[in-house]
Amino acid sequence: MTKEASPARRTRALIIDAAADLLAASARGEFSTREVCEAAGVAAPTLYHHFGDKDGLLREVAEDRFSRYLTRKQALETTGDPVENFLRGWNMHVEFGVTNPALYTIMYGCPMDGRTAPAEHAHAVLVTMMRELERAGRLRMPAETAADMVDSAAVGLTLHLIRTRAGVDDHLSAIVRDAVTAAVISPPAVPGAPSVTPQLVRAAAQLEAEMPHGPVGTLRASETTLLREWLTQLSVLSIAAGGAPS
Repeated sequence: MTKEASPARRTRALIIDAAADLLAASARGEFSTREVCEAAGVAAPTLYHHFGDKDGLLREVAEDRFSRYLTRKQALETTGDPVENFLRGWNMHVEFGVTNPALYTIMYGCPMDGRTAPAEHAHAVLVTMMRELERAGRLRMPAETAADMVDSAAVGLTLHLIRTRAGVDDHLSAIVRDAVTAAVISPPAVPGAPSVTPQLVRAAAQLEAEMPHGPVGTLRASETTLLREWLTQLSVLSIAAGGAPS
């Protein structure tokens, strides 16, 4: 960092910290740029020079604070168990949202095209976690689908807890977490249980090939989707184990 850039960095940090403090102190997460300028000890043109407008400042605040949270989260030692890592990650995500409602709402609750940068980063971390579970043979569906499902559930739950002013330890968090875990993560393999045979893989591949693109019989759309994912997972498990259909 150059000497010329250092004062500018410090000014940006002062403004971001002042805005974050005002967000945290406001019941509705509202503040004015005038309040930020007074708290940071800068003039209004300085704020607009660095952030463009209030929306630009809010995005920077959210990115800064969530990046700090992710840094702390990723610094934790792994438990050695991808399922335990997932459960811990879920709990930390909900806790961050409930204890930082204004910031979380900026990241996930404001209608916009696509995700905010912090939310995009968080989703990428989640996809990586799902791929670890996939490599361990514990996913019921492709990693990207699992990540989208977990993301939707965790964000929806957290926004609900924020809206209802519920606490981090609200029983609903554990209920939703456990339901999502059961839907996404399969139980560990039973010692001595038959492995996925080439015959089973061929049968799954044949059934998958014969399934229509649309609805299947009396199955609900969600059931049809899960059936297709389970058939795909049989092939994934076979390849992971070194097998191949013949």
